[in-house]
Amino acid sequence: MSSFRRLSVLAITAAAATVISATGPAQADVESLRGRGTVDVRLIGINDLHGNIEPPTGSSGRVVLADGTTVDAGGAAYNATHIKNLQKEVRNSVIVGQGDLIGASPIVSALFHDEPTIEVLNKVGMDTTAAGNHEFDEGYKELLRMQHGGCHPADGCQFREKYEGANFPILGANVTNAKTGLPALPPFWVEFRDGMPIGFIGMPLKDVPLLVDPNGIKELQFGDEVKAANRYANFLDAIGVKSIVLLVHQGDQVTASTGGPNACNVAANNPGSYIAANVSPKIDAVFSGHSHQHYNCVVKDPAGNPRPFIEGLAFGRELSVVDLKIDRRTRDVVRTATKADNKIVTRTVAADPEVQAVIDLAKQKSGPIANKKIGTISSDVLRAQNPAGESQLGNLIADGQLAATKGNGAVLALMNPGGVRADLTYKSSPAGEGDGVVTYGEAFTVQPFGNILQTVTLSGTQLKNVLEQQFTAARTFVLQPSAGLKYSWSASAPFGSKVSGVTLNGAPLDPNASYRVTINSFLQGGGDGFSEFTKGTNITGGGIDLDAFSAYLVDHPGQGAPALDRITQLP
Repeated sequence: MSSFRRLSVLAITAAAATVISATGPAQADVESLRGRGTVDVRLIGINDLHGNIEPPTGSSGRVVLADGTTVDAGGAAYNATHIKNLQKEVRNSVIVGQGDLIGASPIVSALFHDEPTIEVLNKVGMDTTAAGNHEFDEGYKELLRMQHGGCHPADGCQFREKYEGANFPILGANVTNAKTGLPALPPFWVEFRDGMPIGFIGMPLKDVPLLVDPNGIKELQFGDEVKAANRYANFLDAIGVKSIVLLVHQGDQVTASTGGPNACNVAANNPGSYIAANVSPKIDAVFSGHSHQHYNCVVKDPAGNPRPFIEGLAFGRELSVVDLKIDRRTRDVVRTATKADNKIVTRTVAADPEVQAVIDLAKQKSGPIANKKIGTISSDVLRAQNPAGESQLGNLIADGQLAATKGNGAVLALMNPGGVRADLTYKSSPAGEGDGVVTYGEAFTVQPFGNILQTVTLSGTQLKNVLEQQFTAARTFVLQPSAGLKYSWSASAPFGSKVSGVTLNGAPLDPNASYRVTINSFLQGGGDGFSEFTKGTNITGGGIDLDAFSAYLVDHPGQGAPALDRITQLP
């Protein structure tokens, strides 16, 4: 059983109000400290770990510095050592997360439903975290199990004899029960350091229903981030918590990849920047996640006062550190004294032995499956998208899905880029399988979700509509096409009319013809905003996406990187 007590959300709220507003001896002790200077508190944040307890490989395991050089980074045992070193420098610290600490994980964690990652975070001393969208990958009930413990309902306890759960609360201030409107997760958490209360409001992005299987979250609603943050900032302020931090799983893309970990290359009115600039002035710092980018910014709150807005690189490569100075008299943060810094998790320090022991056990138990050879490649096959939105690995995956479903009559396949989670690298991994060898574990890391392939019938008009839905005012989200589909899109054309010159196997797309299109179950349900896919008819199942990818690698030994010639970007 998790040492995080199983209090209901309402009980937590009531308890916080009682403790902080009490007028007994304990409160008198706190009052006696008022007016006596300041309290220094260091916040150490980690975001988008995605179960990468082993050091990530390829570009996912490197940080690009301001001068263009790279540093190998990441690995939970190194994270633990860096955190301990950061804690030694100060008297008070709080370890926080900004979501997606689990989900879309490598096989060493995912095979055990991310129980090894939770155990690692417990050992590191995580105090609280926001939920991200990937915390809901296996549904709300599974997230509650991750919090409270117990064996998986289908697979049982495979990592340990008993799964204890997270020792830290997983927060969702904008997540409510669809029927009752009551909080479905704790909306906030309060930590005390030297008698000073610090409130942490945590939440996922409001678009979770577009990003996960809707069947797993059908009892939930996800509200506006700013409204939820302001609601609980007002509540915390009313009960005497004046130092308030927002942990939000929503961030920004950067406008330039140069500048290193502490540049502020974000555009105004990106979703994360918008939240950071518009949440209540009562919030003193904003930790973000989701975008897998790094930036260290100072934004002005609605009252014109500065506050940090920070995110570190994904997969445990960076720790976001914010140093607060809290006035004992007001209990509030002295904003002008706040300092923020993204610290690189280098591998030049000693690995923490306690955390490494958990990782070694997970490797030992997953090894027979993870290290099985399934294919070979002749070069790196990368997931990075070119300016048109096309990627080598996305194309390869789509080719595999088409090959796996030709028996269903499929003539093309489309893959969502968010489901391509890691590069395939030619160089051997630390497991020693050899250069060019692809293991099942590596393929799993690329395609970890286990989505079902489905072949649907779309008209030519509907297929054109799908391609237009890639481009909205909020985002550009280019689907990865199988070989044979070609088209152009114009950056300057109006939304709804960006796509032109669509051909399939050399023939122009016929608006009135029917086409059998393979997609995964996530897209078929309208995921990532592709509502047109839900109109598909004659749905035929086609197996698991990972199985299709693995089979394609088996059937195509020495596979190289596909050419990026399927999509053309026009002015």
